[in-house]
Amino acid sequence: MLLHSASQLLTIAGVPQRGRELGRLGIIPDGAVLIRDGKITAVGTTSELRKANPHEETFDARGHVVMPGFVDPHTHLLWAGDRATEFEMRLEGKTYMEILAAGGGILSTVQNTRQASLQTLLDETRPRLRDMLAYGTTTAEAKTGYGLQIEAELRMLQALLLLDAEGPLEIAPTFLGAHAIPPEYKDNPDGYTSLVCSQMLPTVHQWWDAHLPTRPLPFVDVFCETGAFSLEQSRRILETAKSLGFPLKIHADEFDNLGGASLAAELAAVSADHLVKTSQSDIAALARSTTVAVALPCTPFGLAEREYTPARAILEAGGLLALATDLNPGTAWGGNMQFAIALACRYMRLTPAQAIVAATLNAAAAIHRADLVGSLEPGKQADLLILKVSDYRHLGYRFGTNLVQMVIKRGEMIDISQS
Repeated sequence: MLLHSASQLLTIAGVPQRGRELGRLGIIPDGAVLIRDGKITAVGTTSELRKANPHEETFDARGHVVMPGFVDPHTHLLWAGDRATEFEMRLEGKTYMEILAAGGGILSTVQNTRQASLQTLLDETRPRLRDMLAYGTTTAEAKTGYGLQIEAELRMLQALLLLDAEGPLEIAPTFLGAHAIPPEYKDNPDGYTSLVCSQMLPTVHQWWDAHLPTRPLPFVDVFCETGAFSLEQSRRILETAKSLGFPLKIHADEFDNLGGASLAAELAAVSADHLVKTSQSDIAALARSTTVAVALPCTPFGLAEREYTPARAILEAGGLLALATDLNPGTAWGGNMQFAIALACRYMRLTPAQAIVAATLNAAAAIHRADLVGSLEPGKQADLLILKVSDYRHLGYRFGTNLVQMVIKRGEMIDISQS
């Protein structure tokens, strides 16, 4: 198929964009993309590609923006139940950590998810996936972490793999057994840390090798935060995971600056996520590393917080910045990357161009898939969006509506009208 007559074809070609380079969209006016066998084989102007491929089946973008599909590199999309009651509690003045200490928060979802069958998890998650796809996300990371027992965690991992196989939205799985201290270890967090290191991580490795021996291992993540895992405990978990060959991620500096971002840089983690309270020294450490700083603006918005990821400081230091939704039942039930872009423009002072790159190519780098998705270049998967507008700056400028007209995944047009 030759997709042609895009007002602006955003190629975002090249390597992930660091620091002040962020925002290079590689726009081709009146652009076109040639797609064969689910991959991009050529990009250029409409006249160039139509002349070179006169007999190719065509599709007219009708003067709209064509761009890569969004990549969401941080979600907790798999869970059972909801936490609407806690939303009301926060409005009444309770903090996130106060709710967690009282057995709510993550632990409330843990209780519901442990009790849920595999089929229940699949049934409750599919509508969220459809919504994400309808708003333009074609690849997403997704975590376990609401089981906090090996059986429940493996059930979550199995569900993620089944949903990935169903498609069309592609899922990069993450094992987050260190999401919170489970209630049975409330008074023994070091004991649970030992359990994660000595039993859970080796079991996940063995399970993965038995089921998917040719597929790369999932990411391993840890919630390094006051009330969750200390810096020392996080180090122990991540170093154990690294010794087993797992690629690493970390939740860091959402509420307190414990040094998790510097730990991520030291251990060459793929990403460090949240980064609201991150210090200048941690920002400098990230900038010297290959670790992607992933901002989650929907989370402080969902918590009605005033502070967001210091994106300008990260860029000034030369860091790699990406955007994600943090889709989860407690603080950010929303998988809309367009809304994440709108928030990033307003509260993180990104331009629409910077936010778009952070939500595509740089986001792909945050899940080790920048060689496959995130830009429109020959050899990459044909994951594209056709927007309803003719100027890319409407992303960020507008919110509360869906600007995606059509989603194309691996060259296939997806019907998003039912989502």
